[in-house]
Parts: sequence; C-alpha cells; structure tokens
Amino acid sequence: MSNIEAIVDSLENRISKVLHKLEVLKQTNAKLSEELSISQERLSKQEAEVATWVDKYETLKFANSILGSDESKRETKLKINALIRDIDHCISQLSE
Repeated sequence: MSNIEAIVDSLENRISKVLHKLEVLKQTNAKLSEELSISQERLSKQEAEVATWVDKYETLKFANSILGSDESKRETKLKINALIRDIDHCISQLSE
C-alpha cells in the first residue's frame, strides 16, 4: 500500500510542478503579448511619421524644382504636365 501512496504522492508532485510551469508560461505569454502590442503601436506611429516626412520631402523637392533647381527640371515639367492634365480632366467633367 505504501508503494501506491508513494506513486500518488509522486504524481501529485509532478502535477503541481506542471501546473506551476503552466502558470509561469501563461504569465510570460501575457507579458509578451503586451510587449508585442506596444511594439506594434510604436511601429505604426513610426510608419505614419515616415510617411509624413516622405510627403514633406516630396513637397520640398517639388518646391526646389519650381524655384529653378537644375537637378530636377525634367521631373518638374512632368509634374506640371500631370497637374495640367488633371485640371483639363476636371474642366471637361464640369463642362458635361
């Protein structure tokens, strides 16, 4: 009988250890999930900031080309032509 009691005690001990490890893993998982959420939020803010800076850069580049920068005269002409096409398209839609 004492052999069965020893086996039961051993099983209870092992189950207790497994449950403890499970609880530790749950806590670790919750912590990692929270860190992931924070990191994703930070990443989305940085992506928005990068998009803003890219837009500002493009605007500045366009302004410099209009001011007579030799670097991007061709690009400026293309941009102006695209704007003219857009305006013509709007005028044609208004005429209809």
